Amino acid sequence: MSTVPLRVIGSADAPSPASPGEAADARTLTAVPAAAAQTRLAASTPRPRAEAGAAMRFWRALRAQATALLLGACSLGGLVLFWHLATTYRWDFYIRFANLPTPLEVATQLGLAMDNPKFITNVGMSLRRIAIGFAVATVLGVGLGLAIGRYKLLRQLLFPAIEALRPIPAIAWVPISIMLWPDNEVSIVFITFIGAFFPILLNTVAGVQAVDAVLLRAGQCLGAREPQLMWHVVLPGAAPQVFTGLAVGMGVAWVSLIAAEMISGQFGVGYFTWEAYSLISYADIVLGMITIGVLGLGCSWLIRAVSRLALPWLVYSKPAGQA
Repeated sequence: MSTVPLRVIGSADAPSPASPGEAADARTLTAVPAAAAQTRLAASTPRPRAEAGAAMRFWRALRAQATALLLGACSLGGLVLFWHLATTYRWDFYIRFANLPTPLEVATQLGLAMDNPKFITNVGMSLRRIAIGFAVATVLGVGLGLAIGRYKLLRQLLFPAIEALRPIPAIAWVPISIMLWPDNEVSIVFITFIGAFFPILLNTVAGVQAVDAVLLRAGQCLGAREPQLMWHVVLPGAAPQVFTGLAVGMGVAWVSLIAAEMISGQFGVGYFTWEAYSLISYADIVLGMITIGVLGLGCSWLIRAVSRLALPWLVYSKPAGQA
């Protein structure tokens, strides 16, 4: 009788359990196809939440714009309504509205003026003068402001003389500008330049001095030279203040231009308004004032539009205190 040897199954013959690392690898290999399938499924399906969020932001911005336009229309409408009531009923309570024309009379006069080539010429001459004077003031004011704000030696040398000339009003420059310049047209442009130059210069200097010194040191550590620092660090840092100076300078330039045209001009909106006063044409006086306001508003809006294009990061930042 043959005997079959018995084998004792020990731990070496039994299948060993998987180690933690091998189990993790198995789970990873199993999860990779599932994750890829989920990614393909998410990419192939629409994203209603994202689209709904974009649509909500669009309608929110549209509603904000519509609200702003509505409030602006109410403001202008209230002003016109007050003007209509005061001139129609001839209010007289220390302020006399008896001689002022009504809005309808001014609108009728506007229709007549638009058919008159002389009025169009006056508007064109004023726009030409403001463009030349403001452009020269911008180039000199920003350039000199960057240099004065950046370099201490230039600031000590030039700033006292600038501060001595700055308090002189632009209207006081009219007699001496007539003596300085051989042409009356050039003298009016010079008065416009004087009105815009000082606000642009001072705001540019303030903007340069407000640039964080850490940014300048960082640029120097990265190897930037002085022209690169001026163009890539100083000018962008001072740009908000520069555009503030441009907006203020534009308003002062219009004041200076109208004063110069009234005193020594032969064309322009200021001359048109003063001539209407001399001829006792009240409707033309108010028309000239409204024309000056509309032109100044358009120039200010143009500066704000350029600032939004040049400084896109400020569009998405909300100033402190603004709801």
